[in-house]
Amino acid sequence: MKQIFYTILALSVLLFTGCDNLLDKQPLDKFTDSNFWTSETNVEAFANRFYDNFSGYANSGDFYFRTLNDNQASSGFTEWNFKQVPASSSLWNNCYEEIRRANLMIARIPDIAAMTDAQKNHWIGVARLFRALNHFQLVRAFGDIIYVDKVLDVTDEDKENYLYGAREDRDAVMDKVLEDINFAVANITKNAESRVFINAAVAQAMKSDICLFEGTFCKYRSTADGQKAPDAARANKFLTEAKTAAKAVMDNNMYVLNDSYKANYDSEDLSKNKEMILYKKYEYGVMGHSLISFTCSSTMQSGLTKSAFDSYLFIDGKPLALTSQPKTDHPVMSAAGNLNITNLLNVRDPRLAAHIDTVLMYRGNDFLRFNTGTMTTTSSTGYGVCKFDSEKLPSIRRFDNGANDTDAPVYWLAPVYLNYAEACAELGSCTQNDLNISVNKLRDRVGMPHMTVNPAADPANNMGVSALIWEIRRERRVELMFDNNDRYWGLIRWHQLDKLDISKYPDQMKGAYVKGDPVAGTKDCVPITSDGYADANAAGKSRTFEARQYLYPIPSGQIDLYKAAGKTLTQNPGW
Repeated sequence: MKQIFYTILALSVLLFTGCDNLLDKQPLDKFTDSNFWTSETNVEAFANRFYDNFSGYANSGDFYFRTLNDNQASSGFTEWNFKQVPASSSLWNNCYEEIRRANLMIARIPDIAAMTDAQKNHWIGVARLFRALNHFQLVRAFGDIIYVDKVLDVTDEDKENYLYGAREDRDAVMDKVLEDINFAVANITKNAESRVFINAAVAQAMKSDICLFEGTFCKYRSTADGQKAPDAARANKFLTEAKTAAKAVMDNNMYVLNDSYKANYDSEDLSKNKEMILYKKYEYGVMGHSLISFTCSSTMQSGLTKSAFDSYLFIDGKPLALTSQPKTDHPVMSAAGNLNITNLLNVRDPRLAAHIDTVLMYRGNDFLRFNTGTMTTTSSTGYGVCKFDSEKLPSIRRFDNGANDTDAPVYWLAPVYLNYAEACAELGSCTQNDLNISVNKLRDRVGMPHMTVNPAADPANNMGVSALIWEIRRERRVELMFDNNDRYWGLIRWHQLDKLDISKYPDQMKGAYVKGDPVAGTKDCVPITSDGYADANAAGKSRTFEARQYLYPIPSGQIDLYKAAGKTLTQNPGW
């Protein structure tokens, strides 16, 4: 498969460089658009490029590196994604390139005589799945977008109108996204036992993600923030689809929770991990990543915030305001001169200990994890992120950029459980059994008390939702900490983006309590707040909530292209 893929790679680039160039120039390879589409082997090789949609543990990918949320604070301060309209957008460009790739497959496959109808429908299903994914990513970011469901040919009479199409209502686009996903779910039949290739379970997992987003977004959106009014019927439709898709994966006996929570993130080989639905394979010396090195080297980590720390339940299953466990967040100074938080971790949800180190690390008092190698590290908040690191790895594979070779989860069972529970709760039909077959399995794995359908009200609930929905959102937060930019998109779809306003919620810029270290707050050491916590915003920068941030701005370069053609491409509100 790899040999086929690399043989055809040049063709893939050729076919997506641009429609006019493709048809006007002589082929750069022995393949052309007219003679390539002859076999399933060629189609499969062409479709392999879709796997680039999953960034895995790539630098600046969606694990750990996305810090516009209340879970992490970067050392350089994270502003809104945009403060002004950019000239271009890689997200915009990349998604439309992938949509063109999908549309080309959809257009060409029906004419391949050597393929059966089942084979054709499988690969069209794969193409429609990725067409859906990329349209969804555009809608999630930009709202109304230009929907594209055909491949432009220079001979088309309507090519000008097609090239400069108007933005289509986001709801209409998402209806088409659902149609594509449903076709994919019904027709993708190959690779049922695979965890590295697209199969029907991957399609169902993706569907549960997308439909949960759409259902909750439509339930909570507000005209006050430049969005459409809430639509309960539409929300329920998509939430039901999300629940059904999640349940289909949950009922597939190929997928079972892994015994070790942390092993989902720090393993060199996920092939035997039955929780994985789809994972990205890395191999030392062939294709590596740098996620571990960013949390082990001298580069300051984007540490866990006090806001996130306080969200973890105590071992009695109760939140900070209601627990009978010791509530202090003050560490203990060790004989080695480090502030140790083992006492704090011992009374919290064990996932906290899987996420951060037992020793605080900060400028002026750095730390060598596992006592191996030579690199020491610091964290912007004092809380060091250890979730992705593994003491089983040789030092060279931990510290060197590009040499890390732990596999990355893409779709796995835990988020599916969370999707199911949230959809049930949002539909208002969540039973104790629904919790027991989903989130309570996650709690069983780490030894936490079960969630009930009538949890005690947490005084920290500031989202205006029921106690049950609040607890499910908490469960999602701690289970998927640092994962897939999930917290940011959660705040978007719950209509809670104001929680990133620093003036109103300062704990997202605070870290660990470090006043017990006499050097804290001194020159060349971690700055501290007046109440003794590591201050990740010592410069006093501001991030004030702006309703326009619910949508990215349309790149000005795209608007200018329309103007030059005598057309109009509208901009999002507030930009």
